Amino acid sequence: MRIVFMGTPEFSVPTLTEIVSSGHEVVAVYTRAPKPAGRGQEERKSPVHVAAEGFGIPVFTPRSLKGEDEQAAFAALDADLGVVVAYGLLLPKPVLDAPRLGCINLHGSLLPRWRGAAPIQRAVMAGDAQTGVQVMQMEEGLDTGPIGLGEVIAIPPDMTAGELHDTMMRVGADLMGRALAALERGSLSFTPQAEDGTVYAKKIEKAESRIDWSLPAETVHNHIRGLSPFPGAWFEIELGGKPVRVKALRSTLASGSGAPGTLGPNLTIACGSGAVRLTQVQREGKGAMDAATFLRGAGTLPSSVL
Repeated sequence: MRIVFMGTPEFSVPTLTEIVSSGHEVVAVYTRAPKPAGRGQEERKSPVHVAAEGFGIPVFTPRSLKGEDEQAAFAALDADLGVVVAYGLLLPKPVLDAPRLGCINLHGSLLPRWRGAAPIQRAVMAGDAQTGVQVMQMEEGLDTGPIGLGEVIAIPPDMTAGELHDTMMRVGADLMGRALAALERGSLSFTPQAEDGTVYAKKIEKAESRIDWSLPAETVHNHIRGLSPFPGAWFEIELGGKPVRVKALRSTLASGSGAPGTLGPNLTIACGSGAVRLTQVQREGKGAMDAATFLRGAGTLPSSVL
């Protein structure tokens, strides 16, 4: 099939690779425009942009697809199908309708649960025991389209959002390959989403990344792993007489006592009920390290409430 691929982050790259290796003709790749990054603020191409150039595929980086010129250029590609994986721009109806078979999307949840921007992080933060990836037909609504194919993925109690992301992008690439093969044969059917159980996965805001020790330990644990490795759930601790911001990247439920935030042995911290023990952290300006390494470098920790 003649396919236009639309995606931006690392999550999208395995699916693009799967489509190319399956023998489909990717006539164009759409991705977000390069952004300034790093100390030098040099413009950095997205992972999908870099991968597409490696495959020799033309790349387009419009700021918006709302204009008539952009929509006409998209239609002129004469595609059979649009495949969207974490693109980052809304697709207006003329774009959705331009390919012969419309546009399909790889979504990282079991819809209608966790529609929206951050389904991976929100599933972990909520303590869900399972999630999944699904191939859906795109509509104008936010992740409202019918489902063509899906795969359930378990979320173990200590899995981080980063680990789930990596699992999901591999499973999702394989799922999309199977969906395209079925679509090409004319054997892929789409089923409307359930009317009940809709939950929205709103974008992660910086303000919610600070840890609230007054919450139950299980909630704090899920918060930590749901924001690991990025943006990272954080707290402040006094080191060398100065407050230092520390990201908690991994934790486990533990026994502890005292007021919420009370610091105990081995980075065990009391919560509103129960406690968590931090097993991997990252000091501001430093790399990730295990708790033992952090404690050796921190010296004598204050006996205090975080």
